[in-house]
Amino acid sequence: MTKNLYNRCRQSEIGNGDRQDQRVRIVEYQPEHQPSFKRLNQEWITRWFKMEPADYKSLDHPQEYILDPGGHILIALLKDEPVGTCALIRMNEETYELAKMSVSAQVREQGIGLLLGRAAIDKAKRLGAERLYLESNTVLKPAISLYRKLGFQEIKGKTSPYERCNIQMEILLKQQDETRS
Repeated sequence: MTKNLYNRCRQSEIGNGDRQDQRVRIVEYQPEHQPSFKRLNQEWITRWFKMEPADYKSLDHPQEYILDPGGHILIALLKDEPVGTCALIRMNEETYELAKMSVSAQVREQGIGLLLGRAAIDKAKRLGAERLYLESNTVLKPAISLYRKLGFQEIKGKTSPYERCNIQMEILLKQQDETRS
């Protein structure tokens, strides 16, 4: 069997090889990451949409709204600087929502989103999740393409609390493991 996917993601290199020290590490959120978590997400949200009340709650108070209810946040570090984020919000015992996924505009298209996505999927599996769910918007074509590459498929679910969401997707983790066996 191959090395644990999460460890492979943490050890992966990005970039075109011309740059020095391009190692990306995926780490668990620490309280000192909160300003970067907010900044990185606010950056993409305000570029395409507007901040909504639920954004402010989770970005200003991730401990209370994401971590305390059983969720997790992953941070991508490049040269020890936060350049990407991804949250797993616990919906119930079997389901987590993949949310607040963001990569700094300065380092996009270098595979960091893919590393974060794979690490989040692996983390969800280790937590015993059977399903990962997400909400997005089809105007975010690179994000939708990334989600499909990770194995997410479009579904019709309940109405989103976010105005900006017009697509819902899921990946059934148990099925994914069975098809790879």
